[in-house]
Amino acid sequence: MNDTSLLQFPCDFPIKIMGAGGPEFGPLVLELVRRHSPDLDEARVRIRSSRAGRYQSVTVIVMARNRAHLDALYQELSRHPQIKMVL
Repeated sequence: MNDTSLLQFPCDFPIKIMGAGGPEFGPLVLELVRRHSPDLDEARVRIRSSRAGRYQSVTVIVMARNRAHLDALYQELSRHPQIKMVL
């Protein structure tokens, strides 16, 4: 397999996770991200609610070690029923 990735690892990589709003969504996302990036710096986390408060987005910047690390993180986040979208 030819790895033609434009990323050079390790690197900072932003991930945006969206789901239903509420006080439990942010901590849930951080728990899932920390399974793959235990050194996550909370200063690199931004949580925003939609205007009506029905949805939340959590943006985290993780230190991506390699492509497999990112793939595993995306897969776990995408599989969770409370998470609607991962970008």
